[in-house]
Amino acid sequence: MSVEKSFSEIRDSAKRIIGRVEIAAQKAGHPVTLVAASKMNDAPRVRAAYEAGVRFFGENRVQELEAKLKDNAYDGAAVHFIGHLQKNKVKNVVGRVDLIESADSAELLEIIGKRAVEAGVVQDVLLEVNIGGEETKSGVEPERAGELAARAAEIPGIFVRGLMTIPPAGVEPERTVRYFEQMRKLFVDIGTKKYDNVTMSILSMGMSADFEEAIACGANMVRVGSAIFGERHYT
Repeated sequence: MSVEKSFSEIRDSAKRIIGRVEIAAQKAGHPVTLVAASKMNDAPRVRAAYEAGVRFFGENRVQELEAKLKDNAYDGAAVHFIGHLQKNKVKNVVGRVDLIESADSAELLEIIGKRAVEAGVVQDVLLEVNIGGEETKSGVEPERAGELAARAAEIPGIFVRGLMTIPPAGVEPERTVRYFEQMRKLFVDIGTKKYDNVTMSILSMGMSADFEEAIACGANMVRVGSAIFGERHYT
């Protein structure tokens, strides 16, 4: 679980991050949605961030998502699935989250779409792009993102709202900015195409260490976890 912050510390941190996002958004000249990445934080800690004004939460793990839904952690807020989604877990996510940010293959999109049709819903998704070309990360290759968007347009039950990425960790800020700029170009390029069920309205990139740089490069959605809830302690 996370290195513990008190509920009041979570509320204070969340308010500070909301303020920083608002300032960065004003400088960039476009609105930005803050998604609190609540991995390894239970329902009361999620509610503390909600009390501070957070209205979007992101979960990485299906088991955690289900537990927090049962505990009404997200009441009054939207919830996104932001982690790697295993194909056998799609049924536990579709129709239960407002946005799946991590759709990274035609096969996964087809499974999401099939489940959505069965459930009588249209599931909003983002296409995850592996902008750094890392073998250990999920995501479609940048040069194939347009192809995936075109394929997604043919799949019933889904609506592509934009792109998501996680740049390589531990690189110098200048390189991170270059990755963000590459994503912005890709986002704009795909947005010029006229695909059914595809619109480039969301560019989700930037986390606790670099969300302000991401916003300056065009992100209109950022995912912030440790800066709100505290560092995670993995055992």
